[in-house]
Amino acid sequence: MIEVRVPDEQEGTKAVVRAWLKRIGEAVAENDPLVELETDKVTQEVPAPAAGVLAEIVLDTDAEAVPGALLGRIDSSSSPAQAGAQERVSAASHRPGPRPSPGNMGGEDRLSPSVRRALQQHGIDPSRIQGSGRGGRITREDVERALEGAAASGFDIPHDRMRLKIAENMVRAVAEAPHVTAVFEADFSAVAAHKAGQAKKGVKLSYTAYIVKAAAEAMAAAPAINGRWEQDRIAVSPTIDIGVGTALGEKGLVVPVVRDAGSLSLEQIGDRLDDLTRRARDGKLSGGDVSGGSFTISNHGVSGSLLAAPIILHQGQAAILGIGKLEKRVVVREVDGEDAIVILPMAYVTLTIDHRVVDGHQTNAWLARFVEILETWPKP
Repeated sequence: MIEVRVPDEQEGTKAVVRAWLKRIGEAVAENDPLVELETDKVTQEVPAPAAGVLAEIVLDTDAEAVPGALLGRIDSSSSPAQAGAQERVSAASHRPGPRPSPGNMGGEDRLSPSVRRALQQHGIDPSRIQGSGRGGRITREDVERALEGAAASGFDIPHDRMRLKIAENMVRAVAEAPHVTAVFEADFSAVAAHKAGQAKKGVKLSYTAYIVKAAAEAMAAAPAINGRWEQDRIAVSPTIDIGVGTALGEKGLVVPVVRDAGSLSLEQIGDRLDDLTRRARDGKLSGGDVSGGSFTISNHGVSGSLLAAPIILHQGQAAILGIGKLEKRVVVREVDGEDAIVILPMAYVTLTIDHRVVDGHQTNAWLARFVEILETWPKP
């Protein structure tokens, strides 16, 4: 028997079993997606550690799954027919949750992970959807059409575990830490010019990469921004590990972490962000990808927001940077010793801090340095 265990890399984050993707008696190949785990930060697929037949489910749907816990067992010597007898005598509590109706599945015995997530998120009964896929299989487009039809008459969205955990963390953060927000504005002309120059060389960089780089460099102006409150001290992290909020639509957001950003070049940061963002939206982040951050960036402007304040602090951190929508504005600047009205790409930037850890002077010093780095970015 080969044991299937909860990955240790969750680093203590509570998880629950969301869904088994195989039933007892089914054949599995090595590295096949076997079971989905969900925490407040990420949904993670646990692959089969070996080929064989799923012989036992120890932790079923909705069971708490701590790091290292035994999820189930794979019989590497059995055939599917032999394992079927084990399924018939298995305890009811070890059976997977309800499966979709075969009539809607064209003979297949499970939904794809993305379709299952959408159905669970919106509380939709799959038996009420007519599948348009091959053999009547339900597709993600079928789920979207069902949602559009429901929207006309109104509907409820049940809380899922991620939304409940986010709510719990938000309430605790506001209750424990006194939030104060400072607002500056930044001219992105120099960054835009550098970004365009790099694009001509075939190097594609997002504005977020520049923001992460500038934030890491600004830590020298006020190191406590990269710290956290402890009962007997302020603990400043030895590395600058920057979490970047990544929206997942109605599911909320996750915050993958660019580790040791202070030691990375702009291009390296860009590569890390591309990888983390892609895996976040594909639901492929691990627990280690979203834990251990010392500072967070919320680039809320990408969805049109000019200003958000306060932005709720990430638990265990002293500050969070907010970036508003980048837009052309009419501003007054001194040109050749005279005031002039010019049009520049501007954005409001905010720093919300835990006032136990840092004060206004440190907050403003950090923001001033952050803006200076952006506005004096070297020419490409």
